[in-house]
Amino acid sequence: MKAKVLIANRGEIALRIARACEDLGLDFVMVYTEPDKDSEHVRRYAGNASEKKVWRISSYTDPNEILSIADHTGCTAIHPGYGFFSEDYRFARRVTLRDRPLVFIGPKWEVIKDLGDKINTKKVANSLGIPTIPGTDAPIYNEMEAEAMAAQLFDDQRAQGIDNPSILVKAAAGGGGMGIEEVNRIEQFRRTYRQVKNYAKRQFGDGGVLIEQCLRDYNHLEVQLLCSKHGERLHFGTRNCTIQSTGRQKRLEAAPGFDKSCFDYAFDADKVLEQIVDYSLKLAGHVHYDNVGTWEWIVARNGQPYLLEVNTRIQVENDVSARISYYKKKQPNLIREQIRVALGDKIGYSQRRVQFHGACIEFRIVAEDTSRDFTPWIGTITTFEFPRYEWSAVYSQVPTDRPYAIPSDFDPNLALALVWGDSIAEAKERGLRFLDQVSIEGETNSGAPMMTNLEYLKENIDRLLTF
Repeated sequence: MKAKVLIANRGEIALRIARACEDLGLDFVMVYTEPDKDSEHVRRYAGNASEKKVWRISSYTDPNEILSIADHTGCTAIHPGYGFFSEDYRFARRVTLRDRPLVFIGPKWEVIKDLGDKINTKKVANSLGIPTIPGTDAPIYNEMEAEAMAAQLFDDQRAQGIDNPSILVKAAAGGGGMGIEEVNRIEQFRRTYRQVKNYAKRQFGDGGVLIEQCLRDYNHLEVQLLCSKHGERLHFGTRNCTIQSTGRQKRLEAAPGFDKSCFDYAFDADKVLEQIVDYSLKLAGHVHYDNVGTWEWIVARNGQPYLLEVNTRIQVENDVSARISYYKKKQPNLIREQIRVALGDKIGYSQRRVQFHGACIEFRIVAEDTSRDFTPWIGTITTFEFPRYEWSAVYSQVPTDRPYAIPSDFDPNLALALVWGDSIAEAKERGLRFLDQVSIEGETNSGAPMMTNLEYLKENIDRLLTF
């Protein structure tokens, strides 16, 4: 019996999962909440008269409701997309161990648990000789021990010739940038340590503190892996995600991760890219990783890489890597590959069969005011048009044939636009041409005109892959 997939997400990723299921000949159902009733992921499949494919729920984060729909519709698998339940090991464990088990389309829950804990990931990486950001790999509760670590980090930075050394003091149980303070002089440390420790106790019930070197001048790189339950592991190259909003949300991504035509690197760029791929595969093998995943790295200006974290899910920018990868002269669909291996298939080809060529750029088109700290813009879109080329792709939940009110419940992400070419120079040129031909219009309830980040994207293309 073929699998039937419940798509437990929204917007463009829900549409991409649906298309992947159609390509594989798999049946599927989708869920939506009231604010998304006009989204393309709902409208496109709501008209199926023979079988109801779209089901309304009250929240994308209510597991009981989602699993109830899965049972009612006879689903045998669940795809969490990204965000929501995609990296929630408790949800993945519940899905696979319940009386009526479902296939969780992602890594096994034990791996999500182990790699979702950044402290544990750092500890395992260090045991394998994989470089991580200098600092603690376990919470510190003792002030004297913490101060000794801080002093050591300051000394190490001065020995490296860093003029203005600094460290970060973090609440170990925190996340999303909460409970993080920077210290520039050891004399400031004790006061900041006590401040963060007390904050951590109040907010998270755990006064554990992490201390690490503060890195400023770096690039943010990622390695895209695909692994299977049969022990197969391969990669689809590297990508660079350095250009981000003030809230550390990615806005432009490019593959490969470095290109010598963009910048005069003070290191062997090809060697560093090869290093981070090898390190990523090493950690994946150690934990028996069995689905898609992204290994996130930061690379300092001197070429030193540090593992940052592992994202145990499909990522928004997965297609950036796919567009420079070729198997049998075709660009792979990584969402389709993810579903296949989750359902038990072998990958069926080796690393040497994957060829890399050219460059790709992804633009995250968002309704926002980039001049005011990327403040979200909420209103109604009346025109939404993109050019079509054989070297471009657009993923969006915004309809093109009717007005669309942007839901205020979610980030105002409008579209992902990708362009690719034989070189990064050609991809940049095509990217500018593409963006110039995009037409997005709309207004707020008070009649104020539409705001997007299109100009910001154009202005930052030349920053790609540079320090």
